[in-house]
Amino acid sequence: MASAQTQLIEGLNALDAGLILLTAFGMVATRQVQGVMRFFIVQSIFLAISAFLIGFNRGSIHLIALGVITIGAKAIAIPLVLKRTLPNDLYERREINQVINIPSSLLLALLLAIAAEFLVGPLVSVSTDPVVHVNLPIGLAGILIGAYSLVARREAIPQLVGILAMENGAFFAGVAIASDLPLIAEFAIAIDVILIAVVIGVLTRDITRTVGTTEAATMSELKEEPYEWR
Repeated sequence: MASAQTQLIEGLNALDAGLILLTAFGMVATRQVQGVMRFFIVQSIFLAISAFLIGFNRGSIHLIALGVITIGAKAIAIPLVLKRTLPNDLYERREINQVINIPSSLLLALLLAIAAEFLVGPLVSVSTDPVVHVNLPIGLAGILIGAYSLVARREAIPQLVGILAMENGAFFAGVAIASDLPLIAEFAIAIDVILIAVVIGVLTRDITRTVGTTEAATMSELKEEPYEWR
């Protein structure tokens, strides 16, 4: 009976991993800030579900608590912070400028996911845990795709979401190999992520009001006017 329950949980976690990977592709394919945030919220919920499943299977209260913290911080707090701090036109209607078009970006994201499978192959081959076999390659794929989004996107908020997506990938890989992270560390990580979102949101709002754009390439060309002391 216990074996059947374990197999069911492992199967659900594998399904959850596939959905997490799909949300990573969704973030790459979406051209609006609000759409990217929605995929990030869904991805964070799937991450929490994975933590619940693995925590229940291993009897780890730390992973269950981590799932609750993930929902509170990433699926609720961060979207609310960004929605409150960003101008409505930037959050709801602004289309994201990016270096490479959507079809090419999706192809590159697929290649990164395949590369992640090959990169962690030697590591997972020495493990007998099916969860590790699933979480490590998907987690690394999430990190690589998030890094690609960070490089390809030109707007500040999508770049922030790319950083958060990389953290989600590291989280998904980490829950498979570190099930006893102290609760104080979990709270510290959650608070740090929320504070980053607050700072980026406030800076983006002020920059939009002053400069009129949040495009990184444009802002990099801004120069400070010389000031003569009298």
